[in-house]
Amino acid sequence: MSKFIALFQFLLALSGCSQSGTTYSHRVQSDSETLYSKIHVQDGVARFECVDSSSGQCEYTLYPDACHGNADCKLPPLQHFAVARGETRQLAGLVDFRPCVATTTAVPGADCQPAAATH
Repeated sequence: MSKFIALFQFLLALSGCSQSGTTYSHRVQSDSETLYSKIHVQDGVARFECVDSSSGQCEYTLYPDACHGNADCKLPPLQHFAVARGETRQLAGLVDFRPCVATTTAVPGADCQPAAATH
């Protein structure tokens, strides 16, 4: 049955009809930092676009949706990668994730806040 659904969605996409998907937009504008990123997820394919970044790249950390911004979530990130300013990256097979976007390479916590320093 799932093969039929996948085939049906594929045929809809070919005909120009498809499910709308989910779009995330992240913007930061301050004296020291600029970040503008767009993520569009549709039919199991996520497209990450780093529109602008003061560091020259957008750093993406993807957490399982089960973490839902919980700083105490113990699940590890699904992915961590960078996309250069003005570039895009497409990944297939991503479902149920929460994106964190930053200009620094440090991996944030599941709540998208900088990880606490350990001593």
